[in-house]
Parts: sequence; structure tokens; C-alpha cells
Amino acid sequence: MILSVVFGLLIITNVLWEAFETIILPRRVNRRWRVTVLFYRGTWRPWRSIARWFKKVRARETFLSFYGPLSLLTLLVFWATSLIVGFALLLYGVGHQVTTARAFETCLYLSGTTFFTLGLGDVVPHTSAGRFLAVVESGLGFGFLALVLSYLPVIYQAFSRREVNIVLLDARAGSPPTAGELLRRHAEPDGMESLQRLLHSWERAAAEILESHVSYPAVTYFRSQHNNESWLASLTAILDTSALLIAGVENACARQARLTFAICRHTVVDLAQLFNAVPRPVTVDRLPPAELERMQAMLSQAGLKLSGGEAAAKKLAKLRDMYEPYVEALSRFFYMDLPPWIVAREIADNWKTSAWGRISGFTVASRQEPDDHSD
Repeated sequence: MILSVVFGLLIITNVLWEAFETIILPRRVNRRWRVTVLFYRGTWRPWRSIARWFKKVRARETFLSFYGPLSLLTLLVFWATSLIVGFALLLYGVGHQVTTARAFETCLYLSGTTFFTLGLGDVVPHTSAGRFLAVVESGLGFGFLALVLSYLPVIYQAFSRREVNIVLLDARAGSPPTAGELLRRHAEPDGMESLQRLLHSWERAAAEILESHVSYPAVTYFRSQHNNESWLASLTAILDTSALLIAGVENACARQARLTFAICRHTVVDLAQLFNAVPRPVTVDRLPPAELERMQAMLSQAGLKLSGGEAAAKKLAKLRDMYEPYVEALSRFFYMDLPPWIVAREIADNWKTSAWGRISGFTVASRQEPDDHSD
């Protein structure tokens, strides 16, 4: 019976510590052997592997979008179940404290009704020690419910703040967001001032993503509303844009670009470290020389000239090496596509589309009057 008490105490202590680190402690935990980490590693990889079987992008993204909310609810259920089992082991270790036989099923039933504060009264502890365990467990059950009620709004508020910034990029950088479109759409005379304000807002947005996703890693698994958008694609597009501005766009807001580049790079590096997404050399060049020339021609036609020459190319390559291995590692881990630097063909923005068609070619079908079957 001593082993039962020891195992019960270990389970309860570990779950409470895990819940404290995950919900209450607002910082990254470097301890590797955590039940929560093992839970996500053990469930995300099989889920991601199953998603690869889906041929259609929409079906795959819908399946992947289920993981974030389901994993969060499953984790909470796992914690609650572990606490119930832990207290059941304690009661089983002191089996004479309950009125019925010393069966583990009875102890598990007593622990469950106590944890959820049902108070049925058909199985009750007999002595002071048993009553003490009942009071402690009922208090923990009430506190656990309070933590859940406070934790879920925090998660969804962080998700909502993130998505607002992503959706705002739609009309500014296209769908998916690309550096080429973002610069082209800000090439008008007052465009650089608007672009500077956008980069400044994304400096704060990236800092919020870093703080919220490191403190509450479950948010990273929540997918965006549209299949061609994601927090990783948006960060990558902002990093691409900042790198181009730093490397040499004439009359550009280079200082703000450096600040935004720094915090966005900080965000992707820390998240790659958090999820142990090891950066590897980039397998596919996202901006080959031919695409760079095409983007230079497009921006020049729009009135924005990219600095050419070997020095600018080397500077851009150096900047890309600072973040592209990390975003590619995160792309593989989360199964999120990275945006191109410039779209191969014109793609309608999400705000221009609907379930009934696109703005550019939308025609309203003639309405037919319903048959009048009224008497």
C-alpha cells in the first residue's frame, strides 16, 4: 500500500506542476522531460502524418485545424483524469478510510465524485485522514475548473489578436502574402509612409506572437481561417519584405525595416527552438535569380527600384540566411506552406472572393419567383 501512496503523490505533484508551468507561469520552460511536451510530440506527429493522406488542400487544412482545439481539450481531460487516478491511489493506499471494500474501483469512484464535487454520499471516508483527502481533492477540483475557465479565454484572445494582423495583410500583401505584392502595392508616392506604419505595427505584432506563443505553445497549432494564410506565412512575408528594404530599396524606410526584421527573426528562431525544429540548409531556393529579376522588373514598372549589383545581392543573401532555415524548419514541423517572394500568376485576394464567386467576374443570377402555393 505504500507504493500506491507514493505513486499517487507523484502523479498529483507532477500534474499540478505541469498545470502551473503551462497555465500560470508566463514564460518558456526549458525542462525537456515534461508530460505536456511528450503529449504534444506523441499526438501531433501522427496527426500530421494522417493529414498527408489528404489530396485536397481544403480537406487537409480542415483536418489540421481540428488538432489545436482538440489537443487542448484532451490535455485538460488528461490532467483531470490523472488527478482523479492519483487521489484514487492515495485512497487505495489507506483503504480502511472508506466504508466499502478496499477495491480500487471504489476508490476511483470516490475520487471522481469528490474531484467534480458531486457529493453523492454513497461512498464516504470514515476517518480524519480520509476526510482530509476528500477536502483537498474537492478544493483542487474547484481550482482546476477555475483554471480551465480562465485559461481558455486567454488562448482564444491570443489567437484572435494574431488573426487580426494576419487578415489585415490580405489587402496589403495579397493572399498568400508576398514581399513582391507588399512592395508593389506601396509603390505610390505616399506608399513608403504607409509601409513604414505597417512595418511598425508588425514589429509589435511579432512581439505579441513571440510572447503569446512561447507562453502558451498550444496557440501555435491553431490554424488561420483561410487555407492560404497562416501566422508563419505572414511572418515570412514580413521578413522577406524587410530583407529587401534593408538590402537596397531606394528611398525606403530602412531603419524601421531593421527593427521589424530583428523582432520577426527573434520570433521564428525562438519558436523553432521551443518546438525543437532544427534548422537545416534550405532545400529549394524561394528566390532564384530569374524570380529576382522578374520581381525587380515588376517593382520598377510600379515605380519602386531595387538596388542591383553584387553587393546588394550578397547583402540580401546574408539576410535570408539569418531566417530562412528557421522558417523552413517551422514549415515542415507545422505543415504550413511558406509564401513565395512573388506570385507566379495573379491570384484574387481573399476579400475579393466569396462562396458565390469573385468581384472581378461576379454576375448575379436572375432570381426566379417562387411558386405561390398559398390558398
